[in-house]
Amino acid sequence: MPRLRIRWTTWPRPALVLTDTPRPNCPDCQGEGGHAYDYGDHETGEYAGTEWDPCPCWNEDRSWVLLPLPKLPRRRRPHVDPWGNGYSDEPPF
Repeated sequence: MPRLRIRWTTWPRPALVLTDTPRPNCPDCQGEGGHAYDYGDHETGEYAGTEWDPCPCWNEDRSWVLLPLPKLPRRRRPHVDPWGNGYSDEPPF
């Protein structure tokens, strides 16, 4: 039985989504939803990335859009002179 929660997402567009969550008492992942492990390059042995193995106690791809949200326009902040003198061509010293 899925454990559902409401989540806010921005991809592919802003929306409220109903999604599945991992079982908190899962003996395999202890509620984390999976296991992350680092791996290295075979030739150099240097760090090459992190892999994620999801736990079978949940399905990370199971989600339903409840409410699409509008994209809000970005607010532009006006330039503010830190000294409060307005704009000037002279150096501050």
